[in-house]
Amino acid sequence: MAIESVKEHFRQFGREQDIQEFEASSATVQEAADTIGVIPARIAKTISFRGEGELAVLIVAAGDAKIDNKKFRAAFHFKPRMLTAEEVLEQTGHAVGGVCPFGLAHPLDVYMDESLKRFDTVFPACGSSNSAIELTLPELERFAGSKGWLDVCKGWQEEEQDNVEGSA
Repeated sequence: MAIESVKEHFRQFGREQDIQEFEASSATVQEAADTIGVIPARIAKTISFRGEGELAVLIVAAGDAKIDNKKFRAAFHFKPRMLTAEEVLEQTGHAVGGVCPFGLAHPLDVYMDESLKRFDTVFPACGSSNSAIELTLPELERFAGSKGWLDVCKGWQEEEQDNVEGSA
């Protein structure tokens, strides 16, 4: 079971007890936000793409962000192509709805998107469709073995700008 590999991953940091398991589904950003009681943007979703070689590339982004194809291509020098559900499971060891950058089946390149930097803490999944953990950004980066921060998403800045203008 994928959540067990995530618990094992967090055991090395003494944080396995911080994984929350819910009665309700947290498989989508909205379901996770509703279950946890936070805005959808604070859900740290992990998006899986075909890499240049055999292994996938994972992008962890805010729940309200969408991949910007041009930014992705500029950062990676290849076209973003998402994995199928079967490929996600094969590459990460996690089924869609519980994909996270922890306890992976293969050592994959993980990157954090700038869209997350608006928050002190975020909630990534933990390998199942009803789990999450609250992490600070430095914790997320460390526990995921992140290769660094990128700006490959869109949509979240426009919402942030709308909020600023709406509060004036």
